[in-house]
Parts: sequence; C-alpha cells; structure tokens
Amino acid sequence: MAIVSFEKVSKDYLTDGQRVHALDDITLEIERGEFVALMGRSGCGKSTLLNLAGAMDFPTSGNVVLDGVTTSALKDAGLTCLRREKVGFIFQSFQLLHTLTVFENVELPLLLAGKPKARDAARERLDWVELDGLGDRYPHQLSGGQMQRVGIARALVQSPAILLADEPTGNLDTITGNVILGLLKRLTRELNTATIMATHSAEAGALADAVVRLRDGKIEEIGRR
Repeated sequence: MAIVSFEKVSKDYLTDGQRVHALDDITLEIERGEFVALMGRSGCGKSTLLNLAGAMDFPTSGNVVLDGVTTSALKDAGLTCLRREKVGFIFQSFQLLHTLTVFENVELPLLLAGKPKARDAARERLDWVELDGLGDRYPHQLSGGQMQRVGIARALVQSPAILLADEPTGNLDTITGNVILGLLKRLTRELNTATIMATHSAEAGALADAVVRLRDGKIEEIGRR
C-alpha cells in the first residue's frame, strides 16, 4: 500500500486576479522505503506537490491520501496530529533555532507533543546522523553540512512515515551535498520511510529510486530504477 497517493490532483491559485494552475491532474503513488526526486524548472510544481504531500496545503480537486487518510477531510486538530506523527520536513535553509543547542533543536518536536524521553530520542537520532558528541553545541558553531544533519535528525525524531526535503543540498558545496544525499538514501532504506525530495540537482536525481519530472504542473515522465 502506498504511503502517499495523489489521485487526479489539481491545484490552482489566484494571483493578481488570475488563476494559475500549479498542478494539473497529478496521479502518483509513493511507497515506504522509496526515495523519490521531483525535478523540473522553477515554477513547475515541485514545492506545491511537497506541500500537498505534507498536508500543508490541499488540492483544488482530487485527493491526497497520506497513510490511508484523505488530508482534505481533516479538521485543524487532526491535521496537526497527522503532520506531527507522520511527516518530517527537511529545509534548504536548515530552519534551526539558533538560541537552542543541537540537542534542544532535535528534541523540540517531541517536547511540543508532550512525548517522554525526548533527550534519549534526540541522542539516538544524532548518533544515527553521525553527530554524537555535538549535542551541546549551538548551530552557529557547526558547518553547513552539520546543520543539515541536525535538521535531518530533527525530522526523524518522531519516526515519520514520510520525509519531505525541499532542495536539501541547495546551500551546500558539492562534496557535502553528496554526503547528505547518501545519508537520505540510507535512512530511506534502513528506517523504511518514504523520502520525497524537490531538487534541481542531477546528482540528486541519479541517487533516487524514482525521478518524477514535472513541466507546467503536469507529470512529464516517471522513471523508476
């Protein structure tokens, strides 16, 4: 069973009184343990697709089904719970809180959810991304690659079913970016999550199990390995 399904999904926005078709009749299924790259020019619909997959936005028509739940059928409380328990987000700009330590950044989602043993879970995820021993540092004391690893650890701390990564190597040099891509591929396999990554990087696409090429809001091609 697919962890996320797009069923004839279209998404329109009104911009300056004009209707813009961000996505047009998208049908796509992504399974657990699958690493998927969304590729295409800026404005092709990659970020919109990510937002719909994470229940941060909703289709104009069609359905997005996340782990058996139709996202547009939920009220605010149900959506908050779904995002918190099922979705991890990884950002190009890391989105770390610079007044918090690495430990505190990673454990924050668990603390907000009232979960026990947040520090133990944070330590486990930091070990997993090979940042053990750096938990007491602050983000400004880390390299860009280390900050992205902290972001990945934070996204993983609640063991989500799906990871959404928006240009995760966009602020990194090529060597560091390739390390991050290898880490994302490994976690997808070992943790049996699904990873959906929006990227312009050909190197990133080459590592993915599937490449979904978008053009003008439509799926132009799906290539699976």
